[in-house]
Amino acid sequence: MPCKSCGSVNQKKFNAEMAIHFPKLKDINQPVVWLFPKVVVCLHCGMADFSVPKDELRQLEQSDSDAAG
Repeated sequence: MPCKSCGSVNQKKFNAEMAIHFPKLKDINQPVVWLFPKVVVCLHCGMADFSVPKDELRQLEQSDSDAAG
């Protein structure tokens, strides 16, 4: 599949480790959500693409709900 940004087919899949932090100071006590996705990186423009697994997506939704209340 070509890159969504530049159309290049020069892409490579990598294993990744990332932590999603909530952006506002009031959310400082929210737990970090860890992800270990497969990331497809365009080696032409640097665009990266990945999906958030369902369990981690639920954590993000729950944390967002907690922060709103």
